[in-house]
Amino acid sequence: MLEQSLLLTDLYELSMLEAYAAHGMAETAVFELFVRKLPPRRGFLMAAGLEQAVQFLEAMRFTADELMWLHDSNMFAPDFVERLAELRFTGDVDAMPEGTMFFPDEPILRVVAPLPQAQLVETRLVNLIHFQTVVASKAARMTLAAPGKQLVDFGLRRAHGAEAGLLAARAAYLAGFAGSATVLACRDFGIPVVGTMAHSFIQAHDDEATAFEHFATARPRGLTLLIDTYDTERGAAIVAGLAPRLSARGITIEAVRLDSGDLQAHARAVRAILDAAGLNRIRIFASGGLDEDSLAALCRSGAPIDGFGVGTSLTTAADAPALDCAYKLQEYAGRPRRKLSEGKATWPGRKQVWRHYGADGCIAADVIGLADEPLAGQPLLQPALRHGKRVDGLPDLTDARAHAAACLAQLPAALRRLEPGCVPVRISDGLRSLVAAMDGARGASP
Repeated sequence: MLEQSLLLTDLYELSMLEAYAAHGMAETAVFELFVRKLPPRRGFLMAAGLEQAVQFLEAMRFTADELMWLHDSNMFAPDFVERLAELRFTGDVDAMPEGTMFFPDEPILRVVAPLPQAQLVETRLVNLIHFQTVVASKAARMTLAAPGKQLVDFGLRRAHGAEAGLLAARAAYLAGFAGSATVLACRDFGIPVVGTMAHSFIQAHDDEATAFEHFATARPRGLTLLIDTYDTERGAAIVAGLAPRLSARGITIEAVRLDSGDLQAHARAVRAILDAAGLNRIRIFASGGLDEDSLAALCRSGAPIDGFGVGTSLTTAADAPALDCAYKLQEYAGRPRRKLSEGKATWPGRKQVWRHYGADGCIAADVIGLADEPLAGQPLLQPALRHGKRVDGLPDLTDARAHAAACLAQLPAALRRLEPGCVPVRISDGLRSLVAAMDGARGASP
C-alpha cells in the first residue's frame, strides 16, 4: 500500500493552513498542475498517476496518532491541531485521463476546493503525478523505439525507493510495457509478472547444463534460460542439446536471455545456433543497460531480438529524471489570480485544453483557454472527483493503457520517431484578454 499519511508533506503547507485558519480564509480556490517546459529531447509527455492521486484525496484525513504527534511537537497551536481532525477533501478534480499526451503550460489536473484543502494536497499530488508522468513518458519513448517488441520493466532494484519502483512498474505498463519483474505490481495492479534467473543461479552449479535442467524442471512454465554467464554462444549450444530432452518430458523452452556484450552480434549467432537445431520457436530476450536509443538501434539493425528487459534508464528516467512541474493558485474567492515572478508567470483562471487533429488523425495543435470559453476542439480535462468522491466510469489501468496506445498513435510522425519538436500550443484570445486586464489593473507590463 502507498503511504497515505498527511504528514508526508512540506512544512509550509501546514504553516499556511494555520495562517488561513487564523484569518478565516476558506473560500473556494482553484489550483492547476502543469509543466512549464519540456526536458531536452522530449517532444511530448504522457500524463500518469491520476489513480493514486484520486485514492489519496478520497482517503485524506489525519489519524489520531498523527494529531497527537502534531500536538506534542508544539509546532502549531492546539486549537488548530484539533480542527485538523475534521479535515476531509470535499472538492472537485478535473484531469487529463492517464495516458494522454500533453505539452508545456497545459494544465493536466485542476483542483477546485476550499482553500485549506486545495493547499494541503499540493505536495503529495505533485509527488504522485510528477513521478509517474516522468516514467510513463520515458516508457512511451521506449515503446515507440521498439515497435512490436515485448518490453518488460526490470528496474525495481535501481529505483529510488520501494514506492518509486512499484509505481514505475505501473507507469511503464500504462505506457505500453508488457509486464514487470516486480511481484507486488502483479498483486496490486494486475500487471503480468515476468522473470528469468540470475547469473548466481548458474554459478551455484558446477556446469550450465545442470543449472538449466534444474531450473527447467522446477519452473517449467514460461521457461526462459539465461545463457551468457560464461560464453553466450556455448550457452546457446547447451540449450540446443537440452531442448529435445526437456521436450520429451513435456517442458518447452520459451526463450533465452542475453544480458551482456554486443547484443546484436550475439543475437544473430544465437539465432543461427537455435535455428540449425530446429528451435526457431525459441525467442531471444535481451537486457543490460538499455534505453530508447539502444532499443531503436537494435531494431533498426534487424537484430533477431523479440523482447527487451529495461531497468535503470526506465525507473530513474536517467536522461530527464525531473520535470519543471508546478501546482499554482489560479483563482480564489471567485477572482482570477496570477503569479508574475520572473520566468515563472502563470496564466490565470480556470482553464481547459482543446485538442485539434489533422486530416491524418494526428494531433495538429492544442489551445489553452478559459474553461467557460466556447472554443472548438476536444476538451482534455475530464471530471475525476466531484464533492470528494470519484466519478462513475473513471478509467482503470486496463482502460488507461488502451487510451495511452491510442494517444501514441495520434502523435505526429516526427514525434513517433522521437525527432526534436513539439505540437504547437496556442493561448486563446479570452485568456490573453484576461491577462491584459489583470496586468493593466496592476500597472504591470504584459
